[in-house]
Amino acid sequence: MLKIANFRRFLICGLLGLILTGVVSCLKSPNTKAPQLEFWTMQLQPKFNGYFKDAIGTFEVANPGIKVHWVDVPWGAMQGKIQAAMGSKTAPDVVNLNPDFAIQLAARNAWLNLDPVLTKGESKEYLPSIWQAGTLDGKAFSFPWYLTSNITIYNQELFAKAGIVKPPTTYQELAQTAKQIKEKTGKYAFFATFVPEDTNDVLESLVQMGVQLVDKQGKAGFNTPAGKAAFQYWVDLYKQGLLPRESLTQGHQQGIQLYQSGETAMLFAGAPFIDTIAKNAPQIANISAVAPQISGQTGKKGVAVMNLVIPRTTKTPDAAVKFALFITNATNQLAFAQASDTLPSNVQAVTDYTTKLASGNDKSTIAQGKSIGAQQLAQSEILIPPLKNLNVLKKAIYDNLQAAMLDEKTVEQAVANAANTWDAGK
Repeated sequence: MLKIANFRRFLICGLLGLILTGVVSCLKSPNTKAPQLEFWTMQLQPKFNGYFKDAIGTFEVANPGIKVHWVDVPWGAMQGKIQAAMGSKTAPDVVNLNPDFAIQLAARNAWLNLDPVLTKGESKEYLPSIWQAGTLDGKAFSFPWYLTSNITIYNQELFAKAGIVKPPTTYQELAQTAKQIKEKTGKYAFFATFVPEDTNDVLESLVQMGVQLVDKQGKAGFNTPAGKAAFQYWVDLYKQGLLPRESLTQGHQQGIQLYQSGETAMLFAGAPFIDTIAKNAPQIANISAVAPQISGQTGKKGVAVMNLVIPRTTKTPDAAVKFALFITNATNQLAFAQASDTLPSNVQAVTDYTTKLASGNDKSTIAQGKSIGAQQLAQSEILIPPLKNLNVLKKAIYDNLQAAMLDEKTVEQAVANAANTWDAGK
């Protein structure tokens, strides 16, 4: 009996030893599940499902230790969603944002500082002026991705009725064209919005006219002769009846509608809008042609950027940086530009894109528009400087411009009031 008891004790101890060994082994064994990156984009599904499936697949094959989970967020929901995710510490590892919003969070130290993790060669892969737009206080926080550059889309029939041979290239010519079209056709030449929550187009026009929005100390830099002249330009157009009255209350979508209905002679938008016009108003598309973006005496052309940022809270910063560099490399930027009718920000991709357009046989209006947009990149930059409170500056300028247009203030008062508002609230 003693031997049986001893055997049972030995068996139990042995089994316990095996169990404990298994537990310790499980605790010590590395997690074989590959780390997962969460990647958020803005309203790119379902059109680009194939593109991202291929791109992510290629990345995962080249980096077997990393898995990428792609999440697409509706355009209007992104700001609220990313802020909520940041607050609950569930932010993605790589996220697609526009610079205006990204810089607001950069001011709160939300994004990974890229300077210590990138080589100088990697940062120089992007157009210099576009890279600079993703910096704040001298620190880089974003990877430039795809671009859009406004061109002039114009109604050839209205131009012919007004006796205009070629579209304007400067704001001075634009004012003359607006007057001639109104007098000869009764139509408006174009639509501009002064709604602060909408586009930055009017704010950018001030920069193109030679206005410095803020000085090196961050104070208002536009209470100058150049600033007053730029304010006067827009006030005069409105008071002379050369801008639609709804410019003070409606946004850029109204401008699209007016052009598509034949009520305006020009639309300032990216080349992809040509396809939109063709779908919504084919008769207008058939008489539309394209020309370079309007500029001022500076010759500067504006460009809009979509970028990639990495939340500072990411648990896999190395993998996130590697993925962001991959998505924005020359090969992938060129492929995405061709698939999306946007423009690349990678230097090599821009060269390849321009070469392909020049060597192609496509003579369509949209192809011409894309070619013009690509050629403009050499003179293009983010016209609005990186500002923590851009919305405050924009509202101050737009509100005071409206007041001057409605004769509630003189131009001098409007400029001074806008400058004081910015300096007090920035």
